[in-house]
Amino acid sequence: MTEVFWGPDFAALQQRDPEIADVVLGELDRLRGGLQLIASENFTSPAVLAALGSTLSNKYAEGYPGRRYYGGCQQVDRAEEIGISRAKELFAVDGADIHANLQPHSGASANLAAYAALLKPGDTVLAMSLPHGGHLTHGAKVSFSGKWFTPVPYTVHADSELIDYDQVRDLALEHRPQMIIAGATAYPRLIDFARFREIADEVGAWLMVDAAHFIGLVAGGAIPSPVPYADVVTFTTHKVLRGPRGGMIVCRPELAQRIDKAVFPFLQGGPLMHAVAAKAVALQECLDPTYRDYARQVVVNAQTLAEGLAAEGMRPVSGGTDTHLVLADLQGLGVTGADAEVRCDAARITLNKNAIPYDPQPPMTASGIRVGTPAVTTQGMTATDMKDIASLIGRAVRDTDGSAVEEVGEAVAALVARHPAYARQG
Repeated sequence: MTEVFWGPDFAALQQRDPEIADVVLGELDRLRGGLQLIASENFTSPAVLAALGSTLSNKYAEGYPGRRYYGGCQQVDRAEEIGISRAKELFAVDGADIHANLQPHSGASANLAAYAALLKPGDTVLAMSLPHGGHLTHGAKVSFSGKWFTPVPYTVHADSELIDYDQVRDLALEHRPQMIIAGATAYPRLIDFARFREIADEVGAWLMVDAAHFIGLVAGGAIPSPVPYADVVTFTTHKVLRGPRGGMIVCRPELAQRIDKAVFPFLQGGPLMHAVAAKAVALQECLDPTYRDYARQVVVNAQTLAEGLAAEGMRPVSGGTDTHLVLADLQGLGVTGADAEVRCDAARITLNKNAIPYDPQPPMTASGIRVGTPAVTTQGMTATDMKDIASLIGRAVRDTDGSAVEEVGEAVAALVARHPAYARQG
């Protein structure tokens, strides 16, 4: 029997292109057979997958609802309007009016749109240093952000490994940036958005918050929202938010036209309407009260995992986490992040090597690993399971000769069998 979440047309794929069908089923087996601890990944629901695989993929819809460059957009207009309404309901704070754009194809696209809407080439941007947890689009030289704009990086304290807000202010006063970015990809602590707002106002800068990693926790009320403080908030929809791969932007109403024009026609052509509809589905799921329980459990699981990793000799950077991710320093074990990633992968534990602040190793080697709890929490795992996972990671990381691979892999398989991803139906 064809599995329910793939819909009735998966049989057509198997018949028409068995090679790709085999890849799809192979990925499903991989997800079901191991621990998925990439902090930026999650499992979308069958409903989200259904929207992604729908006939909405066929529609060209350049423009916005009611203002399209193509005919026949009545249904996709409805999907986008529904998604916008849900985004406003989910992210508006205390009834404040906000604008939402669901069309960015990715988080990087959303960030580029924010730059395009608020800046001109050559403008100065103050953002978190990539080696300290920032993002490529926050000023890295290999990115448009570093090639087209003038980046000034801020860092974390060498002792506490927390953002140095005094340094942020000093750099802002010295360089007078046109935009300040708050947000990161490997920073496990809460960010003081009010402090960033004060600094931005002091120097007359725009404040953009890249909330890609933690917006799902905001949606679930597990951490404070940046929306009341930021001029623009960009994010992805596929991490804790548990939606399809894609981006989104919310902003102050007075910036709506600038943001919309930056997304289309400046940056993108036709939106991916199947993805827009899938984003709307995910937003509806986030509005369900059970999602708040999920978001809180993600944080509890991450904190328990951090404690467990510490007990295994892997030092949590900054001493722990307030969010969904843990950045762990492996130098005390004499193991590089790259080696740890390979050893864990062999034991069916998927995570990623990651630089730590002031890392002596190059990025592709790294001294740390980054682990996250969104996917395993979606599977129904709790703090008790996180203790087991920390122990399994510790055994895999210390397994220099491969002697523990089979035993750890079997323990992982038993754990995920109790909490299956995309449980078989029928």
